[in-house]
Amino acid sequence: MKRKAVKPKKHLGQHFLNDEAIAHRIAHSVTSNGDQTVIEIGPGTGALTTHLVNQHGSRLIAVDVDEESIAHLRNESWIDSGQLLLADILKVPLTELTPSAEIVIAGNFPYNISSQILFRALDWRENCVEVVGMFQKEVAERVCASHGSKVYGILSVLLQTYYDAEYLFTVPPHVFVPPPKVQSGVIRLVKKSPQPSGVSYKHLKRVTKAAFNQRRKTLRNALRSGGLDISGVDEAFLSQRAEQLAPTDFATLAASIPSS
Repeated sequence: MKRKAVKPKKHLGQHFLNDEAIAHRIAHSVTSNGDQTVIEIGPGTGALTTHLVNQHGSRLIAVDVDEESIAHLRNESWIDSGQLLLADILKVPLTELTPSAEIVIAGNFPYNISSQILFRALDWRENCVEVVGMFQKEVAERVCASHGSKVYGILSVLLQTYYDAEYLFTVPPHVFVPPPKVQSGVIRLVKKSPQPSGVSYKHLKRVTKAAFNQRRKTLRNALRSGGLDISGVDEAFLSQRAEQLAPTDFATLAASIPSS
């Protein structure tokens, strides 16, 4: 697959996908259909965008902070310029992207903001029904890790509380321009139904961060160091370390700690 040159910018974490088969596979990993708006983050030269347009037509919105990439895509005949938005996905309000009640986030995500994109999806969790994207392999594995794993952490707990996470496939460096120094991994997150209740996301995030900020300590010491009131926490939790608790355990733990 040969595309017109757009200079990859290191400060934006850009590695442009240059493999038609992989682009097709990522696009067809999106399972949601119907009225959702599909938001592609970081379209770059449009390798994935063309397949997403074929699947979702005018329901696709491609967002990039790179002026050169957006200008390049505006010269293409297969996508309407109204579907292209020059914006920072970490700052733009969802209401400026789409009036749709439900969205899907997709993309070959810029590596330098990939974790922040996942936290953005969590901020939009009421609207975001699915995320399909490519990350550095270690980030993808962390998102999908089970409790007890050394790579299980804050992202694992928070995302798996609200989404079913699945690691789909690994992508080698040579299919990118320029090739990254690491392998990449494609994951899919599908919103759980019903959504968990009983504890707010803000409070769950605070408790989870406190627990993993000192992951080698028992939760008794880690949570105390985080300034949390553990007087109502079951002793069975306090004697364990953060990585030993499943996402559902963290929801139970957070519910037993005062939020103010």
